[in-house]
Amino acid sequence: MTGDVSALASGGCHIFSGCGFPAPGLQDFEWKPLFSIGSFDFTKPMLLAILAALVVIVFFWAAFRSPKLVPRGMQNLGELAILAVRDQILRPSLGRKGDSYLPFLVSLFFFIYIMNVMELIPLLQFPVTSRIGFVWPLVFIVYFLYLYLGVKNQGPWGYLKNMIPPGVPAPIYIILVPVELLRFFVFQPFTLGVRLFGNMFAGHLLLTIFTIASWYLLSLSVGLLYAAGSFALAIFVFVLETLVTLLQAFIFTTLTATYIASSVEPAH
Repeated sequence: MTGDVSALASGGCHIFSGCGFPAPGLQDFEWKPLFSIGSFDFTKPMLLAILAALVVIVFFWAAFRSPKLVPRGMQNLGELAILAVRDQILRPSLGRKGDSYLPFLVSLFFFIYIMNVMELIPLLQFPVTSRIGFVWPLVFIVYFLYLYLGVKNQGPWGYLKNMIPPGVPAPIYIILVPVELLRFFVFQPFTLGVRLFGNMFAGHLLLTIFTIASWYLLSLSVGLLYAAGSFALAIFVFVLETLVTLLQAFIFTTLTATYIASSVEPAH
């Protein structure tokens, strides 16, 4: 979360101190620049995104820089991570012949997961994917690959033709064709990005609300009871977010695998 909690603590703002509740909102997702170069501002979310990429790169480099026949330590963890993505995401959608896409899907899954889970790490405390500007580039990469593979494997006309269900009465195509094209080129990429962004945005906002409320309600009176209830909800949301951070990375990567599968084999 942002610095609101520390600001409240230093100001001593409580329910019976006369100050109103500083309700979290969009301002909690805005960050002052860490530094600026001309008109370019480098912010904390950018730093966290770079850190997430470095964590993924360093982890897999450390795991497989000198692989052993019998894995140990980091290699063991690395292999478990790769097998989890392969068996739970790639194979159900693409089968064994889709293993060539495994490096991409592993990188995508863990990059998103690390950006998400930063929400729960002290000092970092912000999910990068709650800023939609960091999500759209991922959607663009996935959809560029989706369209490229579709045209490559089916041809431009075949790819467009396979978007429309066959065997439909001719008059229905007047409605069906624009609807299907909108689904493929607008609705699918939009929902792919907004689903990830919306869940992480809402989760971070809830966690911020209950954490700040726990401090705001804290007092040597009946407010202590309310503060305890709010703190219990903050713990609940925190535990829930440990699942959501993983689940959203899983959903995004699984949808990517299904899109690749539909491009490689239209009848999949």
